[in-house]
Parts: sequence; C-alpha cells; structure tokens
Amino acid sequence: MGSGNWSTNVYDAAANYRAATGAGAFDYSDRATRGARDTWKAHPSLDPKGLTVRESRDSTEHPASLPIAVLFDVTGSMQSVPRVLQTKLPELFGLLLRKGYTEHPQILFGAVGDATCDRVPLQLGQFESDNRMDDDLGNILLEGGGGGQMTESYELAMYAMARHTALDSVERRGRRGYLFLIGDEKPYGKVKAREVREVLGDEVTEDIPITAILAELRRLYDVYFILPAGTAHAGSTDVLGTWRKLLGQNVIELDDLDAVCETIALTVGLGEEAIDLEEGLDDLADIGSASAASVGRALGGLARRSTEAAVPGAPLLDAGDRAATGTTRL
Repeated sequence: MGSGNWSTNVYDAAANYRAATGAGAFDYSDRATRGARDTWKAHPSLDPKGLTVRESRDSTEHPASLPIAVLFDVTGSMQSVPRVLQTKLPELFGLLLRKGYTEHPQILFGAVGDATCDRVPLQLGQFESDNRMDDDLGNILLEGGGGGQMTESYELAMYAMARHTALDSVERRGRRGYLFLIGDEKPYGKVKAREVREVLGDEVTEDIPITAILAELRRLYDVYFILPAGTAHAGSTDVLGTWRKLLGQNVIELDDLDAVCETIALTVGLGEEAIDLEEGLDDLADIGSASAASVGRALGGLARRSTEAAVPGAPLLDAGDRAATGTTRL
C-alpha cells in the first residue's frame, strides 16, 4: 500500500458529498451502532483477524517512504479523538508536505479498545499516501466501551504493529518509522496469548511481557504516547508514570485536544531534523493554527532531545533490551 498522493480538494469534495447526503464522517460506525451490540464488528478493511502484514513500501512515486502509525483509544471519553483527527487531516498534511518535514509520509490509522470486554478491541488500517487514509479513518467503529479499570489493550496493538507490519524505511534504509498511541489509560502488563488468538488468529501459546513486545516494536518505530486534555484520566500521575517508565520522554501531555494533529506533525518534523521547535511553531502560525502555545508546551522536552546527535546502535530500551536498526534517532 502507499501509492497516490494526498489531495485537500479530494478531501473537501468527500466532506461536501457527505454533507449533501446526510452521512457523517464516521458513517460506518453510525450505522453499525444502531444495531444490537452483539452485531457490532470491525469494518472488513480494518479487521485484524487473520492479518498477515500491513506494509509501508517504497515505489517510483514514493522512493523514500516514511511510515507514521496513529492508533487511538476509542473507549469512553476518547471517542472525540478520531473526530478531531478527521477534521484536521488537511493541517497534518499541510505541515508534513508543504512545510517539508518529510516528502513521502505513509499514514496508518487504527483504534484500540479493551480485549477483556469490547466487541472490537483492535482495528488497523493500511499505510496510505493518499485520501484512502481518510476512508480508513471514517470506517473505524467508535465502540465507546472499555472496562472501567484504567487499563486498555494498548499492548495488543503493540503486538500487531511489531509482528504484522513491514517497513521499507527499516529494511532498506535503517530508519524507523513513527508510532503514536493516543489514550488516557494504562496498558495491561502483558500481551495475553488467548487474546492474540481470538483477535488476530495467531497461534501464540505464551503470554508476552509488555517490555518484551515493546522492545520488538521499537526496532521498527519511535513510539510515543499522547495523553490529551479533556479525557477521563487527563493529568493522571498513575497513567503518566506508567507510560514514562515504558517510553521515557516520549510521553506527551497535551493540554488541548484540538492540537493532536499539529503535535504529531511537529514531532515528526523534529525527529526528521527538518525543523527545530521554534521553526515548527512559526509554521503553525503561518497556516493559521491556534495551537502553537499548546504544542510548544507539549514538545519542549522532545525539542531538547532533537538537538542530540544520532548514535548508531543505541539501545532502544533502558531495561537492558538491545536492538539496532542502523542509525537510531534519540
């Protein structure tokens, strides 16, 4: 996947068509959730059952693909996140492409629920370079469930992304992609073999500690967790502390939910060394975004890290796990 190019005109035409026909941006979810809960299921394009691989590949059109995965919690108060992402897609691409942060982004959208109780605990789109990513986003089922115990199945999403994605950026150039988890709760402490079998159909016989699957994942991606304001556990020291133990400074506390897309774009720009934070904030002002102050507060720590040199073969986890993918971004 990953052919074609993003067009704001196509995005606007699709939005106008939905408005004319009375369909919402998340029409699949709107229609599916009118039925009984036991009939809810993932859209076929996003269903992970039997998943082989989601690919981010180079092509003549995109010779240096950069995979960017955005997976968000759709339980409880987090249901507003995909709606914000959908309305802000033009701003995201305006920054990535027109401001030169990266030439060939390929974006995958996915959703996370709770495998202990939800009908649809995991949904994964394809890596796309064109407006099909808007289709994937719009096909996500906004289940709104969750177990109510301040944990969701982020670790199951990590497993899927670690073992079911293939990236030319890594395989050909030794450059990791970016994975953003957006949520307000903690992961479970291990990937449960039973849930992997039920949700993905993989023949896994033993549970996997979250630190082990994270080590696998970080061979492919720089992993970030974004905790936005306006969610049930925004500001929770328990949630933030858990993620900081796992990801260190790659935990982003965001005080404005509407700034999610801008935060993702500037994080990529910083990671690709295309901008420093001040330049990125100037870019936000240039496109008329009101999110500069929030993004600046959220990314201050990352901006300091981006001034450090890349170190070949640097460790990917502080807990003794070692892996190298050529040159590692710090």
